[in-house]
Amino acid sequence: MAIVAGVRRQTVSVLFVDIVGFTTLVDGLDCAEVRALQMDYFAIVSAVVREHGGIVEKYIGDAVLAVFGLSSRRPEGDAAAAVGAGLSVQEAISEVRLAGRHFVSTRAGVSTGEVMVDQAAAHDGGYGMVSGAAVSMAAKLQACAPPDALVTCAATRAASAASVDYQELPPAVVGGTRPVDLFRALVTRTSVSAHAA
Repeated sequence: MAIVAGVRRQTVSVLFVDIVGFTTLVDGLDCAEVRALQMDYFAIVSAVVREHGGIVEKYIGDAVLAVFGLSSRRPEGDAAAAVGAGLSVQEAISEVRLAGRHFVSTRAGVSTGEVMVDQAAAHDGGYGMVSGAAVSMAAKLQACAPPDALVTCAATRAASAASVDYQELPPAVVGGTRPVDLFRALVTRTSVSAHAA
């Protein structure tokens, strides 16, 4: 298959963060309050993602999809930065009331793998910037995470093991037919910003 000019094949780490029970939470709220809650949430997540060297690819309802490694091309550092960002998001979210009154929990997933990158769309909100199984896998991993936890695939764990402590979880079928090895990120041991040397 021919590759379009400006589109390249690259290994990246994809972070997917979602609010637990968002549909139930906003049921019955005024639309202005829902918007305020989302704006507070998106502001926190996007700031943390940028601090860790990532780019927000899209906002989807109550979910944020971010990509790490578009410019650095250091899979080990990029995977660690994605995990560090996810853990930092969860810590930051747990300390604030969104829209002035709502405490929320989040689930997060990080997947590392090869994707097609559209250089022209590589900026915050660059919809369609990355395409590949790693994108959908991040969302599936998030769905496997307990509240206030982050789950990764084996590739992410392998790439970030020098910087992140993990708990191995039982394998699960998260799409397709074969079980996938799952790892819960517990804590980062070193600075995991993608900007670090």
